[in-house]
This record gives sequence, structure tokens and C-alpha cells, in this order.
Amino acid sequence: MLSGFFAVLAELLLPGAAVLCHDWPILQAVATLPLLLLLSYWCCASVFPESPRWLLATGQIPQAKRSLKEFSIRNGVCLQDEIDPDEVLLTEDCRPKYHSVLELRWTRVIWKNCLILSFTLFIGTGIQYCFTRNLDSYSTNFYFSYFVRVITGALACIFICLTVNNLGRRSVLLFSAIFTGLSSLLLLALTQYLHGGLVLVLSVVGLLFSQALAMLSAFFACEVMPTVVRGGCLGLVLAAGSVGMAASSLMELQNNSGYFLHHVIFASFAVLSVLCIMLLPESKRKPLPDSLKDGESQRRPPLFLSRPDRDDLPLLHTRPPLSEYNPDNYSRLVSATRRMLSKESLPYRIAVPTCSPLLLDSDTLGQEIEPLREVGS
Repeated sequence: MLSGFFAVLAELLLPGAAVLCHDWPILQAVATLPLLLLLSYWCCASVFPESPRWLLATGQIPQAKRSLKEFSIRNGVCLQDEIDPDEVLLTEDCRPKYHSVLELRWTRVIWKNCLILSFTLFIGTGIQYCFTRNLDSYSTNFYFSYFVRVITGALACIFICLTVNNLGRRSVLLFSAIFTGLSSLLLLALTQYLHGGLVLVLSVVGLLFSQALAMLSAFFACEVMPTVVRGGCLGLVLAAGSVGMAASSLMELQNNSGYFLHHVIFASFAVLSVLCIMLLPESKRKPLPDSLKDGESQRRPPLFLSRPDRDDLPLLHTRPPLSEYNPDNYSRLVSATRRMLSKESLPYRIAVPTCSPLLLDSDTLGQEIEPLREVGS
């Protein structure tokens, strides 16, 4: 969310940079040159060290220890160098195991969560053009629609920070998708009947929740995807968002030809995303999944509040593990035992002891238990 605030701050500073540069090639160079600072992350590992969580999840124990030691030195925390013999043995036997995004094809839950979040981010970025174009009908000033979009982006960041930790990620994402689709459908069906003020209100509301939908989709993907493939899955989700932004730019290049079809498609997608979001798991106050097995074991919360402690299966019902208990064999055993006990002539006789069971000697007790052993066998 801090990165979202920095993005909003950069968009607020962009008009001032454009006024100072006077020419778009110079502005492009000014906006691109700071990206060269990212090369320091690759050249100098001490500037941006590797994630210890990813190193532990992939089995790189020595690298994880070095990274944690570097963090402790920077934070001024003194760690003991005592090494357990079992830890040395674990370090020697454990080999790094790397994972790629291609392994998602063997999963049933992770790739569906990735697909749903990519779909919601695609909608959140692509449908924003439908709302900004309605702002142009209210005011022809370019800076009006630009600053309204930036201010609603800042409000969307604040809205997510205030609600997502209390109401849950899935609930806020579902809430944002509902308001985005509802605003889009009302603008699509009632634009010619609404006044300028109502069009402005619906456009601002739709723009606010569509940006919240896009931001929360990326944030949700960081928590739901396993650590071993989190970078690749987050890249796929962000790539889907870039495709949605490219669709908006394509409409601008075509001089708004086909805008009605664009609005209809994204409004339909927004309604469809409401159904898809209900199949996502909830990651609030839950440990982040590290391995693919942890990601596969994620469950979605119930749709109703009658069973808050029960998590249902996500998209598809996975195959239950094989169990040694067979209900058919057990039922046949019970029925056979019942028929045997219902017979008048029993093949065995249970002797009734003449004295108290507590006073039986060992020989008598053995004679009394022997028929029971035969019945049990």
C-alpha cells in the first residue's frame, strides 16, 4: 500500500514535471532515468538483500542464515553463533529446490486463484476508461479528469488501509467489484436519462472502487500465492493489469470508436468477477503459504455466517485422501454379527461365574476368557 501512495504522489508531481520540461521527449527521459537506480539492486546485493523467507522455502539454508545475519547487523541485534549439530546435518543434506510458474499447471487451487485475481485486476484497470470518459462530458478540461482520477486513487488507498484489515481481503474485494459493476451498469443504461451531476457522482464512485479493485487484487495476490512461486504469479497478475491499461490506451488511439462495446464488455466482466471473487480464500490473520502444498490447502470461508469456523473447498472439490476405513465392509460386518446373535442355537456358550469376578483365580479367569477369544477370532 505504501507503493500505491508513492504512485499517487508521482502522478500528482507529473503535471509539474511536464510544465518544467516543455517537451515530451525530455519528460520521457526524466521519468525513465530514475529507473536506472533499480540496477543497484542487482549489482549490490547488500543494498537489497534476498528474502530470507524465500531462501528458507526453497531450502537454501546457508544463504538464509547469511541474509538474517546481515539484517541483524543492520538492526544492531547481536545473534549467537552457536550451531546445533542437527542444524549442521540439515544444512549438509538439504539441497535447494527451485520452482517455476510452469508448475502451476499441476495444481488445482493456486492457478485458479491466480486466474481470478488476474481477471479482477484486468477489469479494475480496463474499466477506468469508461468512467474517465464520462468525466470529459462534464468538463472538457484535461486536468480536471486527470486530477479526479489521481485523487480517487489516493482515496482508494486510504479506503483499503482502513477496511481491509478489519473486514477481510475477500470481503473488501467483493464490495469493490459490486460497486464498480453497479456504477458501470447504471452509466451504461441511464446515461441519456441522468443529469450531469448524477453522471459525475457515478463516475467518481466507479473510478474510486475500480482503483480499489485493482490495488487490492495485487495486494491479495501477494498473500495468497505461495512463497516459492510468488514472484512469477504476481508478475502474471500485474501483466493482466497492464493489458487492461493497454485496452484503455487503444480506445484513445482509435478516437473512441467502439466505446459502447468496450463499456458493455467490461461491465459484463465486472458482474462476472463478483461470482469469481466468492471462490477465493481469505488470507486475513492467516499464515502466508510457503510451499505449493500450503497453497493447495487454502480454503474459502463459508458464504453464510452460520459456520464461521468452517472453511469450504475452493473452486473444485479435490479428491479426498485414501482411508483404511471402508463403510461398506463395516456395515456388512455389523449385519453379519447381528444375524449371528439373533439365532436361537448359538455355537458358543458364555459361562456365568458362580462367584464374584473380583475373586476369580487365574485358572478360572483363563477358562472364562477362552470362549470370548474364540468368538473374537
